[in-house]
Amino acid sequence: MPGRGYGRLVRLPLGRPDLSRWAELFDVPVATAPTAMAPAVTFLGVSTLLFDDGESALLFDGFFSRPGLLRVGLGRLAPDEARIDAALHRIGFGSDGRHLEAVVPVHSHYDHAMDSAVVARRTSALLVGGTSARQVGVGGGLGHDRIRVVASGDTVRLGHYTLRFAASTHCPPDRFPGAIDGPVVPPVRTAAYRCGEAWSVLLTHDSGRTSLVQGSAGFVPGSLEGWSAEVAYLGVGQLGKCSPGYIADYWTHTVREVGAQRVVLTHWDDFFRPLELPLRALPYAGDDLGVTMEVLTRLAADDGVRLHFPTVGRQEAPWGGNPAADRSE
Repeated sequence: MPGRGYGRLVRLPLGRPDLSRWAELFDVPVATAPTAMAPAVTFLGVSTLLFDDGESALLFDGFFSRPGLLRVGLGRLAPDEARIDAALHRIGFGSDGRHLEAVVPVHSHYDHAMDSAVVARRTSALLVGGTSARQVGVGGGLGHDRIRVVASGDTVRLGHYTLRFAASTHCPPDRFPGAIDGPVVPPVRTAAYRCGEAWSVLLTHDSGRTSLVQGSAGFVPGSLEGWSAEVAYLGVGQLGKCSPGYIADYWTHTVREVGAQRVVLTHWDDFFRPLELPLRALPYAGDDLGVTMEVLTRLAADDGVRLHFPTVGRQEAPWGGNPAADRSE
């Protein structure tokens, strides 16, 4: 028998949360069509979000390759151009479709930024992000005229949208911290996609509709002071491995800070699985969505905030409403 000097055997829980536990929360109002009155928002896995008003569109992250766990852990990564083209074709963009105003990575880890240069090339878009995102763009073949570097506090006008950037952080732990200091030329190890700058982004459409896009479950206290957003797209990846106190602080410094009345959760799906297969939650070894939902459900109820999951590939109207979606009104 081991003595007191031996460490305890740590057993990782098997399996993953069953999304059917929250089936009633997949109820963001459906957008009948993009309109100048408010853009439609389409969730495309992880933190990839398409905002589209029918005339002007932009994409956060644009991560479609979704390589398997073995390749991420042991191999080298490169954008899967066939998967990227298929995803862009399904949403009506790319070489044979409409163009995007911009691709905006929320930080530079592979599951956010790896495909960004290819997507920008395919859609005639700008790549907008920090200095680390620029290195991904340059390594992916984008010219400097197709890359716009931003800093915290910057405001950028893109088509019918205005984006305001504030410095944020990655949810702890950040397994690949630091800046990217040279062009990332795939194929490369996963660690080449270091986090770089992480962003909170306030999106304002010409209609006046506003949304906070918080791609990673990190925050900088006070960075969103004075901001106001009707809707928050809130990344929750790894949040279930954090303490309830951290989760509450995250909610306070994002949702409460901007006064959002509707919260749509992102970055909960297993991104080692192709997008064309049904989405499922991240496994317990990497996250615990049940813990996250237990805390967020209580916080949302306390604040009178509607909490939702987005439905992948569906044009949704988070600023709209119908009896099913507005159950708390």
